[in-house]
Amino acid sequence: MKAVLEGSHAVSEAVRMARVAVMSAYPITPQTHIVEALSEYCADGTMDARFICVESEHSAMAAVIGAASGGVRTFTATSSHGLALMHELLHWASAARLPIVMAEVNRALGPGWNIWMDQTDSLAQRDTGWIQLYCEDGQEALDTTLQAFRLAEAVNLPVMVVLDAFFLSHTYEPVDVPDQAAVDRFLPPLDPRIKLDYGDICAMSQMAPPGVYMEMRRDIQKGFERVPGAFAETEAAFADVFGRGYGVMEAVACDDAETILVLTGTAAGTGRQVIDALRAEGEKVGMLKLKMFRPFPVREIRSVLGGAQKVAVVDRNFSFGASGIFAQEIRAALYNGKSHPPVFGYIAGLGGRDVTVDTLETIYRMTRERETPEAESVWVGLN
Repeated sequence: MKAVLEGSHAVSEAVRMARVAVMSAYPITPQTHIVEALSEYCADGTMDARFICVESEHSAMAAVIGAASGGVRTFTATSSHGLALMHELLHWASAARLPIVMAEVNRALGPGWNIWMDQTDSLAQRDTGWIQLYCEDGQEALDTTLQAFRLAEAVNLPVMVVLDAFFLSHTYEPVDVPDQAAVDRFLPPLDPRIKLDYGDICAMSQMAPPGVYMEMRRDIQKGFERVPGAFAETEAAFADVFGRGYGVMEAVACDDAETILVLTGTAAGTGRQVIDALRAEGEKVGMLKLKMFRPFPVREIRSVLGGAQKVAVVDRNFSFGASGIFAQEIRAALYNGKSHPPVFGYIAGLGGRDVTVDTLETIYRMTRERETPEAESVWVGLN
């Protein structure tokens, strides 16, 4: 069924169809619309689920950790300072190997107080042990949320589905909403391998002395090493039922590209227009859209970017004292002791500032005209 949905409600519909049993969240702009719809579904009987009202995002994550430990499918959502407040418990969720799914709507961190788009909030959580998947449009947000439950439950790791504030979360567009029977074929009921059992009482997440702690951390990493294969299986199963997929990344016109732009989220939609326009002028330019950030798809990135003459990474985030975060990761992925293209890092679109066609064309021409990067990060579009 085709429906015109706000990006936030595309996520809500996916959670409804995933038959989530327990949800908890605290309202924060621009995430609030996701859980408003879900709370209404719980209240009017559309969903056979419990929505737990709490006093903070920290408590919301604690609530779904408890529910997931009990063996039921769980969901939460947040943004910005709400995600930052969850930081302590993000580690608990991943180290306990709980398949929690969370929608995270990218929003700037203050001060100054800002409710608009910025990726720094989710990227600041990159070391907490959560799989991170970034979405370009409403259809991808709905599909990725459904896939996230199957992926999380396959590897027993939590998944963060990431959306741009307002550009995606509050934009209405046509979305293919599948019927419940099709979703049920793709996403079977949760069958947890480990859960709290009143008949076999035990404690979870207890003291881990030096003799076992390192092994536990190594086991989490082994779980992450399983993610690429589990994601490929998830995508194949999704394509069998729904006829579409996304991959960990998407290469657009990269086969003969001399310069490749690296983009994420809704900026990739603008990038498609830019690539078409520049190609029409005879420019050998391509685009790499990154979807999966954790685990970082090093092998796939090398296969696409390794043959380019130059790589231009557009970061809508910044790591103070270093550079744009995606640029950092791509430089590290490409460096393997062999020749590799120079990586030009650009900072644009912070705090909701538009990344326009002109912005991306400017970035492309700046990259083409220089042999080497003039700085780790070049800030584009400053007033």
